[in-house]
Amino acid sequence: MRHILSGIALAATLLIGATVSATAQNPFEPVVYVNDKAVTRYEVQQRKRFMQILGAPDTDDRAAEQALIDDRLRVFAAEQLGIEATEEGLQAGLDEFAARAGMDATQFTVALERGGVEPHVYRDFVRAGIVWRGVIRQRLVPLLSVSDAEIEQELKRQVQTPILSRVLMSELILPAPPGQEQAAMDLANRIAGSRPTEDQFAQAARQYSAAGSASAGGRLGWLDIDNLPPSLRPVIAGLQPGQTSRPLTVPGAVVIFHLRDTQGTLRPGATEQVLDYMTLRLASAADAARLAARARTCDTLYGDAGSAAPAIQRQTRSQNAIPTLIAAQLASLDDDEATVIDYGNAADLVMLCSRQPAILAEAGNDVATTALPDDGVEDAVPDAQAVPSREAVREELFNRKASAAADAYLAELRADAVIRRP
Repeated sequence: MRHILSGIALAATLLIGATVSATAQNPFEPVVYVNDKAVTRYEVQQRKRFMQILGAPDTDDRAAEQALIDDRLRVFAAEQLGIEATEEGLQAGLDEFAARAGMDATQFTVALERGGVEPHVYRDFVRAGIVWRGVIRQRLVPLLSVSDAEIEQELKRQVQTPILSRVLMSELILPAPPGQEQAAMDLANRIAGSRPTEDQFAQAARQYSAAGSASAGGRLGWLDIDNLPPSLRPVIAGLQPGQTSRPLTVPGAVVIFHLRDTQGTLRPGATEQVLDYMTLRLASAADAARLAARARTCDTLYGDAGSAAPAIQRQTRSQNAIPTLIAAQLASLDDDEATVIDYGNAADLVMLCSRQPAILAEAGNDVATTALPDDGVEDAVPDAQAVPSREAVREELFNRKASAAADAYLAELRADAVIRRP
């Protein structure tokens, strides 16, 4: 559903161009049929080159063929629903995709031709994506929803995830003097495409890198993420420790990075909790235990308590404001779980309704994600410490579900299709 690429690396690869080797086999010979729609050898070679230009240097015939099969299935599903791409919609899609490489559709098409890819390959690729989005909107989106509970859970996860502050990485800088840009890019693609370990990356850096860090295997010390160039921050932030970036072009060189480790800091208030809980004083521990066994949720406790219900106290308080004995019992409870505190001559039933980071409790349902500078500049300044809005989280979760549903539906189409070889 999503096509990921690095705009910088893509633009550089396109502008350099390449020569496509000819094949001795009949280029228009069908290699596979998908519901009686042929995929030719030439289409496979064109799609392979297209995918390589988009930043997948290790793409082979098998991967290109599978991508074409999937596109045939996407178009087939759209045809069954009467979904087509209008010329205006197709042009908008072409322009949007080209913009990722800093070009318009015409420039992108010319650059692709220079790289050995015919214009119709680009158009067919975008067209398949457009009609597939139509299939998803019509068939899958009406079946999807995001609950408030899911939003709360995701907000907690995000708040409790450290914000990246420092990185430990290695660099490899390949010289790319005029006339040797393609050779440098090819070498960088081979290194990055091999998914090197830290030791393998270090070995490559010692052998090929022109940086002063080459003798140390390209290893750099801890760097504050804010000290990195703004264009590089999202590249590094998108890596997990042990991963290598795609090649990036800079004047006279091609650069790749390997992330070794990260450090982060929690948002202020992320470790402090606010608890929603209920207490009910009863005559004995036995009475409290019987009620605790019957109660299933905080909402049903009122009915389960019968005539004692008016004495129930429900409170939402920060941890440090809750009496120590009650707070200690709440610490071991899950949501809607109850326990009993026995005082000898009386007992308290204690039930946890929910717990959440204090920062979410303070934020409420309307959380700003930007802050206006004190000097009155009109443009809002992003705040890395800010909690995302509930609506932003809802959209993110919905998109995840839509992507998963689309993948599952494509797998279903694949299983039901008649896919045969000549």
